[in-house]
Amino acid sequence: MAETDGEGPALGQDGSVPEELSHCGAVVDKAIEYMLGENLPPIAISSALLGGALGLLARTMDQGTMLAMLENAIHSVRSGDLHPDRDKVARPE
Repeated sequence: MAETDGEGPALGQDGSVPEELSHCGAVVDKAIEYMLGENLPPIAISSALLGGALGLLARTMDQGTMLAMLENAIHSVRSGDLHPDRDKVARPE
């Protein structure tokens, strides 16, 4: 399994994104696309996904690792990496 230093996503030794992480991301993207297609509000979708992710983190890792991941997410928001104009999710037509 790939390791993380708390500064970014779990990367392979060559700096690539591991296949399992790519697969999980694709599944989540499809779930989001589906929920948007059901006209669910983005805030409800986001809240449900975040709550589920936090629950999984709490059940599977220690507090220090969980805090490092959350701090990395906060850093990404503050630095503009997660600005709405940076990565638009296409809504199904």
